[in-house]
Amino acid sequence: MNEIDKILIKQVEDDKTPSVQYFIFNKDTIIHKFQLGYSDIKNKLNTQENTTYNSFSVTKTFTALSILQLAGQKKLNIEQSVKTYLPEFPYSSEITIRQLLTHSAGIPNPIPLGWIHLAGEHKSFDRNEFFSKIFDKHKKTKSKPNEKYAYSNLGYVLLGQLVERVSGISYEDYVRENIIQPLNIKSGELDFTISEINQHAKGYHKKYSLSNLILGLLLDKSKYLDETEGKWNSFKDSYVNGASYGGLIGEPEAFVKYIQELLKPNCKLITDDYKKLLFTENYTSNNKATGMCFSWFCGQLNDKQYFAHAGGGGGYYCEVRIYPDSGIGSVIMFNRTGMADERFLDKLDKYIIGGI
Repeated sequence: MNEIDKILIKQVEDDKTPSVQYFIFNKDTIIHKFQLGYSDIKNKLNTQENTTYNSFSVTKTFTALSILQLAGQKKLNIEQSVKTYLPEFPYSSEITIRQLLTHSAGIPNPIPLGWIHLAGEHKSFDRNEFFSKIFDKHKKTKSKPNEKYAYSNLGYVLLGQLVERVSGISYEDYVRENIIQPLNIKSGELDFTISEINQHAKGYHKKYSLSNLILGLLLDKSKYLDETEGKWNSFKDSYVNGASYGGLIGEPEAFVKYIQELLKPNCKLITDDYKKLLFTENYTSNNKATGMCFSWFCGQLNDKQYFAHAGGGGGYYCEVRIYPDSGIGSVIMFNRTGMADERFLDKLDKYIIGGI
């Protein structure tokens, strides 16, 4: 545990992040947890257990789970064309729901970091209108169905629309009613809006960095950035435009509860058959492994298989992971920008997974 703590302390002390929270656990108990740093530098607020972070693309795992729940209820068939359920689907009728889930449909993926709006604009924001224009600009697929793996946020926008069409309620309400509430997680602990009860970590971006120059190419810094606080530029509170590819905001422990449930046999969220499907790696039509399951990436650490997803964007970065054979999961959250899947958990989990 000391080596884990040393790595994380160094992250804060070396100004790699204002704050970090890390949890590693089994299905019943937390094995080790760590929290350090400021959720708000200016006001010197320490990160706490109830501090919430933007999880961004980790939300995709909730979207995939929602689709498989509906499949388990016989409300849709993942082998069917998306057009069967969404006649207005803007791409080929050959594309199936399975291919959207496994990022193998060939749907384009325009740079998404600019797809955000300020918290003050949230009530009036119309995501269907916004994405209608995006789909009009990106009408052609990049590859044939299941020809290759190609990550697509737009694919998960469409899956969110599919959840709404089949369930008859909003995507957000579906996730609240069928994933969050069954886990006895309160709305302030995990939801699609910034909690008025819990402390929300302010998002930050390193002021003197190459990525800060790149950031100006991806979003309007004059609109979305707030004050400079020490070595960091702070972000104003904002939401992603597509809830189903990146909208969840929550406490690290809420994601712990979510993964703990997925570790359990007879999981209350999904049947064993569909859970097995959720964590089955997709192969292309040429029988090439893609490294992608149903929203979950797969990999190995110390010869132990894991399934993982990262969430990164302006001001925040996080990772969640499941080691099914070891019966262990892990979560890490930072309030600093992340722009790629860093596999940061490899640096920490190795001290517990495989027992080194």
